[in-house]
Amino acid sequence: MSLQSTDQVADLITRIRNAVMVGKNEILVPTSRLKAGIAEVLAKNGYILSYEIQEGKPRGLLKVTINEAGQNAKINEIDKVSKPGRRVYSSADDIPTVKSGRGMVIISTSKGLMTGREAKKNRLGGEILVKVW
Repeated sequence: MSLQSTDQVADLITRIRNAVMVGKNEILVPTSRLKAGIAEVLAKNGYILSYEIQEGKPRGLLKVTINEAGQNAKINEIDKVSKPGRRVYSSADDIPTVKSGRGMVIISTSKGLMTGREAKKNRLGGEILVKVW
């Protein structure tokens, strides 16, 4: 497992997507505050079961539990929207809906990471990071 990735969010999203496709229920990724924030939003909205930060040297690990053993994952599809070569920003009025409201987007706002619904309610725009349903 490498400790450096060019795009932290893409690394986390790809590892979650690959684990869901092969039926794994846990993944370990090098931790950062941004990855922990995304995992927190996913857990709070029921897309993953839980997450925990394990301290370590030179960097801790983020353990993401996607689902219980023997159960299907709640994530059907997870994609990164904003990429290093093309950032995607949105005002509060233009935040997209995913699958007619059955999915969600995770947005990085000035008040921290939150779902698209929360950002619309708080009248905040920002960078659209992840789309999940």
